[in-house]
Amino acid sequence: MSVAEGHGEMITYPEDKTEESNCGSHCDQRQTHTVAYQEKQDGENLWDTFGLLQIDPGCENSRDQFTGNESCCSKNVLRKQRHWEKIVLAKKSKRKHERERRKARRAEEKGAALQHSKWELKAIAKERLLEAKETGPRLCIDLSMTSHMTQKEISRLAAQIRRLYGSNKKAPNPFWLYLTGFVKSSPIYEACVRMNDGFANYLMDVTPESYLDLFPLETIVYLTPDAENALEEVDPQKVYILGGLVDESIQKRLTFQRAQEEQLPTARLPIQEYMVKNINTKNYHSTTLAINQVFDALLTFRETKSWVEALKAAVSPGKGYVFQDRTL
Repeated sequence: MSVAEGHGEMITYPEDKTEESNCGSHCDQRQTHTVAYQEKQDGENLWDTFGLLQIDPGCENSRDQFTGNESCCSKNVLRKQRHWEKIVLAKKSKRKHERERRKARRAEEKGAALQHSKWELKAIAKERLLEAKETGPRLCIDLSMTSHMTQKEISRLAAQIRRLYGSNKKAPNPFWLYLTGFVKSSPIYEACVRMNDGFANYLMDVTPESYLDLFPLETIVYLTPDAENALEEVDPQKVYILGGLVDESIQKRLTFQRAQEEQLPTARLPIQEYMVKNINTKNYHSTTLAINQVFDALLTFRETKSWVEALKAAVSPGKGYVFQDRTL
């Protein structure tokens, strides 16, 4: 390349054009080869990608098989679940039926008592007890003989007094109760206060005096298992005396002797008239009952007018007596 004098333009020679042309062609060729190589490489990569994405037809079958197994398992689970729900519902229905049956049975047993609230029942019981105080019958527990008893026996006597009072409070035709010879700070007093909740609120007469000072002699009947005469009726005009002794501490004819000394009429429950001795391995037979058992017999007879029912409520099989066939 040269520059002509006097002119300001550039002159290009043909050889320069040829060189430039050759250079351009070589560059284009190299660029073409590079692009072709890249396209080849891209094509191979693309086919490899398609190869990786190719789905095997057997895979679809496996998936269908898995779905079928899952569906089968789900059906089994649902079937078992429905079966278990049926069992649960059947049990609930059975329990509900049992509850209704027990409720109906309790309603039959209690009768009209279910129609009253707890406070109303207490008020009714109090009214009945106060009525018995005015009209009778009356029962007195003689506690003047506790000196013959051990501390264990005194505790048992206190428990029997609690049961006796509980039976009387629930009875439709209760007795009015007395505790005589009941001295404060005595062992039996302390046992009753300690063992019997609410003892101070019991609706009964409590006194250290003797029953002889409270009632006319002609109204008194002393109940003792050693009496010759059997009790036939419960007279509301009479006062029945029970000796406050427990089974273990009974001394032969102790209450009977006291009644004779005081010239009081005596009577016993008609156990021998309605029951006979039962053969047992211990050869044990006793007509001596706890005071609450004797009282249960009196309450039941007053309600049913049946000595069979009364003795059923009072005489346990352990006493060695059973009913005669003709009395049942």
